[in-house]
Amino acid sequence: MTKRMKIVLGCVAAAVIGVAIYGWGGFKKGGSTADGVDWGAEAEEKTPRVSFEFNADSAYVFIKEQCDLGPRPMNFYAHSTCTGDIVRKFEQYGCKVTTQKADLKGYDGTTLHATNIMAQYRPELTTRVLLCAHYDTRPWADNDPDPANWRKPIIGANDGASGVGVMIEVARLLQEVAAGPRKAEAPNIGIDFVCFDAEDWGTPQWAEVEDRADSWALGAQYFAAHLPEGYEARYGILLDMVGGQGAKFYQEAMSQQFAGQIVKKVWKAARKAGYGSYFPKTTGGAITDDHIPMNEVAKIPTIDIIPYYPDCKQSSFGPTWHTLADDMDHIDKATLKAVGQTLVEVLFTENKER
Repeated sequence: MTKRMKIVLGCVAAAVIGVAIYGWGGFKKGGSTADGVDWGAEAEEKTPRVSFEFNADSAYVFIKEQCDLGPRPMNFYAHSTCTGDIVRKFEQYGCKVTTQKADLKGYDGTTLHATNIMAQYRPELTTRVLLCAHYDTRPWADNDPDPANWRKPIIGANDGASGVGVMIEVARLLQEVAAGPRKAEAPNIGIDFVCFDAEDWGTPQWAEVEDRADSWALGAQYFAAHLPEGYEARYGILLDMVGGQGAKFYQEAMSQQFAGQIVKKVWKAARKAGYGSYFPKTTGGAITDDHIPMNEVAKIPTIDIIPYYPDCKQSSFGPTWHTLADDMDHIDKATLKAVGQTLVEVLFTENKER
């Protein structure tokens, strides 16, 4: 994700587009969401899960391939190389890929040469679901415990590569199923994988300037304001830092406000898939992230799957957030499996729900 995420407590109606993160807050214990969604009987959790398996080993490799390029902040050569690699990966797995280029302004006036990527599974279908994640990495390890590292770029294994790695593996699985003996069980919906750029250039903690919320999530802001002509989606799911060790994904309050029924759908899918322990039935604080412009500007109900570490002193987003330790050594295949299998449960049952 991005960075410094701003937590909005109390009333969330006036959320700002941005990604300043100070930490989660305002969690409320209980079995219902902020909008009163009834989670239903525990018997629902015993429903047989989708039999197709998300391959966490494969997702791990896709994450590593990004990290092997080194840090990938805006305007770095490794960033542009990564853009091309992601495009080719989605094309390899049968998606129609388009790119959206824009020159955006960073917090300090730097021109950022951004490229949003949209990869479409079954582009001919009008009923669509959107998955999204950012792929650029933080230019500065401004939350590192060692001040000497604050101006060094991070590898961004979790915060940058993990969401894209999970999406590529979902695309690979979709192609495999559609070409195999069980192709009739493939989702009969269109699925869009959107990789946002320029998400993590927000104001660093050491900068002696105002931390403007709109300096974050620049690619998502641009995409939301410049959707492909006629584009619509039932809903969206944002993946932000979905591979960290010890991660759990609480129900984010802005997601509940904008898309409470989608929160219910995804958390129920996690329980059916056998990963309910990773997705607690607990309401959390509000975070401004890439899903905010998707909700407020694009008008696509979009939720954020993002971790919360209530006992971590370094950051409520985990000990590696915006530090040099955000590397492959701290990626957990079990976390990738929990998130990926939950997405498979959602997508492979979506066309059966309506």
